[in-house]
Amino acid sequence: MRSQTKHRFIRISEVKSTTGLSRSHIYDLISKGAFPRQYKLGERASGWLESEVSAWIQSKITSVGSSNQSDAS
Repeated sequence: MRSQTKHRFIRISEVKSTTGLSRSHIYDLISKGAFPRQYKLGERASGWLESEVSAWIQSKITSVGSSNQSDAS
């Protein structure tokens, strides 16, 4: 049986709230390839996959955690 992955799109307001980043900083990171790109949902609507934003946050936690461990050595 195939695994059922639930996908959920979140809008910019939730991305801002979840990441703590400003709208302009999010789009700057996207242009540099450092943040997940948004998906076009309609003529005037875009959204991000919640799982991709969560993975980006986790990568930041992991990278900070590894640098903290290096500092402690």
